[in-house]
Amino acid sequence: MLAPKRQKYRKQFRGTWRKMAVKGNVMNFGSFGLKAMSKGWIKDREIEAARVTLARATRKSGKFWIKIFPDKPITKKPPEVTMGAGKGDVSHFVASVVPGRILFEVDGLTEAESFLVLKNVAAKLSVKTKVANKNI
Repeated sequence: MLAPKRQKYRKQFRGTWRKMAVKGNVMNFGSFGLKAMSKGWIKDREIEAARVTLARATRKSGKFWIKIFPDKPITKKPPEVTMGAGKGDVSHFVASVVPGRILFEVDGLTEAESFLVLKNVAAKLSVKTKVANKNI
């Protein structure tokens, strides 16, 4: 799974989300992309599942870019543990996503293939998304 190589602090607060994306909201590389329409946390396992789907689809011709990285640690306490006694251990990492953020980009495929692949990727994510075109 994706995880940061090193961090300044092991555990983080949950934080708050912005209303709309102010960075990462334009397509830089591909001609089609997957844009987030709702806010949420995307787990490292979801990103890995999306990467496998994109890799299979673009194997013969095409290229893809992953524009998010899970750098936020999420902690979890073991089951049946009483309140108190500090914060739990880090269980996984997530990428914090706000509406308007481009998550993945694809190039080298036809419009129909790109749309189909990105719809399959969207099914693996926990946020609402839509397929975006660079020309629009």
